[in-house]
Amino acid sequence: MEKRIAIIGGGNLGMAVAEGLLKSKFSKPSAIMVTKRNLATLKSLEERGIEVTDDNVAAVKRSDVIILAVKPFQAAHVLNGLRKELNGNKLLISLVSSITISEIDTIIKKNIPVFRAMPNTAIAIQASMTCICFQRANATHLKYVHDLFSKLGKVVTIEEKLMEAATILGACGTAYAMRYIRASIQGGIEIGFDATTASLVAAQTVKGAAELLLQKGTHPEQEIDKVTTPKGCTIAGLNEMEHQGFSSSLIRGIVASYKMIAKD
Repeated sequence: MEKRIAIIGGGNLGMAVAEGLLKSKFSKPSAIMVTKRNLATLKSLEERGIEVTDDNVAAVKRSDVIILAVKPFQAAHVLNGLRKELNGNKLLISLVSSITISEIDTIIKKNIPVFRAMPNTAIAIQASMTCICFQRANATHLKYVHDLFSKLGKVVTIEEKLMEAATILGACGTAYAMRYIRASIQGGIEIGFDATTASLVAAQTVKGAAELLLQKGTHPEQEIDKVTTPKGCTIAGLNEMEHQGFSSSLIRGIVASYKMIAKD
């Protein structure tokens, strides 16, 4: 029997998860519920058969899997309101950054399987990188959660102590990649392309570069070596970028973001 899924929090991430579940056909629309105070923003999901409601308790009561997709400052309040409905038949998956499983346990005081998952917004097009960790889950629970997120992109199971790092590299990383693409577009315009063509070339080139690493399992430097010839234009550009602090600034940005949420 298909599990009913309640997505608590229909913001950007919650809606992206719902979109991904629809497109992947992991769940039927009728088996998904999404909650939010402002239901008007969920109209597009409702039109495709997903049930929308502003009643978190009712959604949890009628569901088997609860995906918590609220903002960190809302998590404790929302979980307190759901505590009575979180019985042993429920599976809780938290997408909330910075809230540990131990902190969730302290709030709900229930001995149920709890997962933390950190996807990114590409989950809406089934291209997310999702890191997961868990407590009290058996093999069946783990397979279900892994299958769910595998339909929405790539999945890796990690230790919980790495979840904050996963937030930075995998979720914030989308913004870092977008900023690189934007800069490439601007450079492309300066050397002669119109904005539309520059955008296409830059985005597809980044997509292709990433697929080379994913499909071939090579190191980035191996692929770089294939396009850098002696006295060529590629190495001239790379060296100028490094002289200007390209790699250093990216690394420092990642570390700065991590320090904002690190618990160690």
